[in-house]
Amino acid sequence: MNALDGSKPGLRRDLLSVRAGLTVDDVAEAAAVLAARAAELPELAGAGTVAAYVSVGREPGTRALLDALRARGVRVLLPVLLPDNDLDWAHYTGADGLLRAGHGLLEPSGERLGPDAVLAADAVLLPGLAVDERGMRLGRGGGSYDRVLARLAAAGADPALVVLLYANEVVARVPEEPHDHPVHAVVTPEGVRRFAPPPEVPHRA
Repeated sequence: MNALDGSKPGLRRDLLSVRAGLTVDDVAEAAAVLAARAAELPELAGAGTVAAYVSVGREPGTRALLDALRARGVRVLLPVLLPDNDLDWAHYTGADGLLRAGHGLLEPSGERLGPDAVLAADAVLLPGLAVDERGMRLGRGGGSYDRVLARLAAAGADPALVVLLYANEVVARVPEEPHDHPVHAVVTPEGVRRFAPPPEVPHRA
């Protein structure tokens, strides 16, 4: 799929329209494959801490991956949306520890660790609607993860940045702004595409 509309709103609209046509079975089948492919990534396989998120609706599924990481002993952090659209973080303790927030997202119910908790992540799983051939990501436009990426950059942190997408969402080009950051890899049901060498991730003992 190529970006026919040069604007971020137009491309978001087009991509969300395609997602809306997916069936429950389509989403579930893709989620199982995505979890298997993503779990094999060295950046995630060797990580001690992964900052991730809980997929909702027809987003590429993350739940199976979250459980696989937790079963390995990985410390998984999940976001909590703050009133100003910044993100706090809390530990993922399993599906029973998730609550549906007023804005429709599933969030962890445990102790809040503060926005800077993401600085401890060896890898960050970013939500997105598309990634282009340069590794530039198109988000939903809320700005929450722009803040996360800016916080990481300001602290000199360099975790691996990974996006899960459907195959049609790897596009020729997305509109780019000065604050946008390229990701290291995108995982689709068809495989993994890298845009930069992964950062060194110390393996857990």
